Amino acid sequence: MIRKILVGIVILIVAIYGFGFTQSAQIRTEIEIDAPPEKVWAVLTDFASYPDWNPFIRKIEGIASVGETLNAEMHALHMESAQSFSPTVLVADKNKELRWLGRLLVPAIFDGEHIFRIEKTQTGSRLMNDENFRGILLLAFAMNDFIPSFDAANQALKKRVEAEQ
Repeated sequence: MIRKILVGIVILIVAIYGFGFTQSAQIRTEIEIDAPPEKVWAVLTDFASYPDWNPFIRKIEGIASVGETLNAEMHALHMESAQSFSPTVLVADKNKELRWLGRLLVPAIFDGEHIFRIEKTQTGSRLMNDENFRGILLLAFAMNDFIPSFDAANQALKKRVEAEQ
């Protein structure tokens, strides 16, 4: 009898965990910045200055280099308190893309792959600030509530980059 209960619990855990891999959400934002990609990249990767200008990601410690683990703190506009996370840098393609993956415990519980892409335009740059979420805990969050925080960070980055020219 105990064996059947244990097998049932294992099957339930595997089913819930597997279900987590099927849950996903995306946030897509972008902004035009009147500065070349090199200037955008310089501000984006100057992690020490984030507390001075970024209203969303208020702190990052680490290096924008593939495989590095960052220590970060975000404070979404709709949340009462800051959340700490330690993402791993997946892509650090200078002047083009910075991408990291943050994870709660193990895959499929709550994963967030954050992507900053910079494209050269005729008048400067276009920054795409996106996030792909996956995991079972997505059922507990309204991911669209994060969009104003992404937009606020985009506006703050634009202001910072354009002021430094």
